Amino acid sequence: MFADLRASDVLAAADRIRGYVRRTPLLRSAELSTLAGGDVYLKLENQQITGSFKLRGALNVLATLSPGARARGVVASSAGNHGLGVAYAAKLFDTPATIFVPAGAPQVKRTGIAKLGASIDTSQPHYDAAMDAAKAFAIDRGSTFINPCLGAMLLAGQGTVAQEVLGDIPHLATLILNVGGGGLLGGCASLVRRVAPSVHIAGAQSDQTAAMSLSVAAGRIVPIDNTPTLADGLAGQIDDEALDIGRRGLDGIVTVSESEIADAIRWLWQAERVRAEGAGAAGAAALRTRKLRNVATPAVIVISGGNIDQDRFDQILSQ
Repeated sequence: MFADLRASDVLAAADRIRGYVRRTPLLRSAELSTLAGGDVYLKLENQQITGSFKLRGALNVLATLSPGARARGVVASSAGNHGLGVAYAAKLFDTPATIFVPAGAPQVKRTGIAKLGASIDTSQPHYDAAMDAAKAFAIDRGSTFINPCLGAMLLAGQGTVAQEVLGDIPHLATLILNVGGGGLLGGCASLVRRVAPSVHIAGAQSDQTAAMSLSVAAGRIVPIDNTPTLADGLAGQIDDEALDIGRRGLDGIVTVSESEIADAIRWLWQAERVRAEGAGAAGAAALRTRKLRNVATPAVIVISGGNIDQDRFDQILSQ
């Protein structure tokens, strides 16, 4: 699927969802620029309407469903941000939506999904169980399951992040992405590889959500444990299609510790006044800790989301 996605699919998605999403700004980070020896910018997808880039793919999927499919409803599994995106898009297109999230999903994400009018199921213990339950529910109801990380229209929508970045910085040298199941990576790489092949694409993830980095290194799917993590948006297993995205889309990937992610969340707020959730801060953590080395500039780090519970945010800032 990723190999078949064309740059024109991403550009069509950009036209399709324009007016429904926010064109998020780039913020130059003086500290990170000094560290890298050239300009480093933050792409603030935490300022997207639902607080993350996930809205882009969800809108593109809903916009391309037939009226009949919309009437039968949509189902999604999510750590929270994909669910928010699907719930928002479903409300816009007057489509019934049911979202399965893990029982431990951040409250801010659960509350946001419910406020958008979607039905929410929190009965499953972790991300992968929520996905299994959502798929079974969709089959039983004859609804469309919207995968959080895969599918041509979803990837095309996520790729509009890179389309905006390249529009603002045509001579981009490095794109740094937070990587979980490969949705943001797959969408962005499908455009970048075709229209700006010299751009180096680097991935970052928590060492507690390292399914992609372990699998890419091994050349096969490596299962991971479902453990608590600040980077809940990057949690879960990957499959062969996601591994193909990783192989084709990444020039390199590093992992950072939970404490390094917390440090990045704190630094982003104190230095840049950017509110990031754990999954959104992994790329910044990777550069700040120098685990990403010799970063060519200009570089852009995508701050992929900002939906973090207030009590968790306050606790991190106080440390």
